[in-house]
Amino acid sequence: MLKRYQVLLPDWLEDYVKLISDKYDLSFSEVIRTMICNWILTAMPNIYPELKLEISPEDIYEMIKSEAQDNMEREDIHRGLSKIYFETRKAVEYRMAQEKKQKKQKKK
Repeated sequence: MLKRYQVLLPDWLEDYVKLISDKYDLSFSEVIRTMICNWILTAMPNIYPELKLEISPEDIYEMIKSEAQDNMEREDIHRGLSKIYFETRKAVEYRMAQEKKQKKQKKK
């Protein structure tokens, strides 16, 4: 389920999100979601080295690079985004569970 939030962006970041949005034929929101997911997928292995994900930032960069060279179909782009969202959700749920465990241990 998607929820609506207001996000304030400086002009230069807005311009960049619009550029990516136009280039890949994605909505402004999809680009921001993907950027957040990419950050999470980049950070999580550093925070939790034991967490094994099916996609890495390098995989994402390879997808972007192949899209630029091969002009991927929209369906392929959405398949890649689905994989990114799924893996990000796993990482977020893992972190939330770890934080919950730590909170319980501190209470004792």
